[in-house]
Amino acid sequence: MAAYGLYTHIQANRFRSILLLIGLFVLVYVLVFAGALIAEVVLRGDAPLEFLVRGAVYDFWIAFPFATGGAILWILIAYKFHQSMIDSITGADDVTRTENPRLYNLIENLCISRGIPVPKLKISEETALNAFATGLNQKQYSITVTRGLLDALNDEELEAVLGHELTHIRNGDVKMMVIAMVIAGVISFFGEMIFRIFFQGNWRVSSGSSSSSRSSSEKKGGGAGIAILIAVVLIVVAWLLSIVIRFALSRRREFLADAGSVELTKNPDAMISALRKIEGRGELVRANSAIMEMCFDNPREGFADLFATHPSVDRRVAALVQFAGGHDPGPLALPGPGQPAQIERPNDGPWSGQADAKPRSGPWS
Repeated sequence: MAAYGLYTHIQANRFRSILLLIGLFVLVYVLVFAGALIAEVVLRGDAPLEFLVRGAVYDFWIAFPFATGGAILWILIAYKFHQSMIDSITGADDVTRTENPRLYNLIENLCISRGIPVPKLKISEETALNAFATGLNQKQYSITVTRGLLDALNDEELEAVLGHELTHIRNGDVKMMVIAMVIAGVISFFGEMIFRIFFQGNWRVSSGSSSSSRSSSEKKGGGAGIAILIAVVLIVVAWLLSIVIRFALSRRREFLADAGSVELTKNPDAMISALRKIEGRGELVRANSAIMEMCFDNPREGFADLFATHPSVDRRVAALVQFAGGHDPGPLALPGPGQPAQIERPNDGPWSGQADAKPRSGPWS
């Protein structure tokens, strides 16, 4: 079965996108309840825990429609303006055919070969070597490449990178990553808002207004500290889950995108060469972690590779060698100024055109 456009992977991504949106609202509601619990402590003082929890539940249902409306508004804003926000961070600008015919010719050839609508093209003036795709629907899809990538890669390598990003668009990976980025933004916003209001403001816990009330609090109270602890735990859990959601997105998508590019270009060696040139040179200085997770390569690895959003370049190259018959040249130096990079096309492999080439088994055969 061809790796490009795997139906099961596309369907799984659609299902994951729905789950991500549901998860967004659940996490927002958790944060709202945590804020309501802290508000009860501030207003009621050191009351019994059961009393504070009941009050927080009542406050939660009052705030429920406002929290829902706020989350929906955030999604609508992200839907409409996420590309502008990403462009402002990365410094990417739209590019026309007149300005860069090389880029347009490469992307159009790939799209025509598969009947895919041509996405918008953008160039970031970063010297790093990287690329990423964004968008939530056919009208919004775009591919951004850095100036460093354009200068360092030859046409075959650049075509392989563009094919990789096109596969992300086709397989629904781009939509899922944008939704995950929106979730991270919403949770960070609500969490920081609650923290600033109740922990950095001049809020003080009420201690009662009479000796009788204080005496009653001593006998029946004592729930404020536990309530605040519960609220803080809920906020931390919501924040951690928003991170886990992003990292839980399967790294398998990068292998599938590499496979899709090879199917489009019939040139595994160009993909391997592009990976080796980009390796260790893809850091976008101005980009946050959410944007780096959408890139062709993310050099910001997690602890012991546990939270890495991309498989290592070595693993991706090994898959191309094993299943696509590619050849690994090892780490590559970038060409000097005025020296065009060229790939030595091997004489064997499944796309070499030789009749005696031994076929290889694997998901791309």
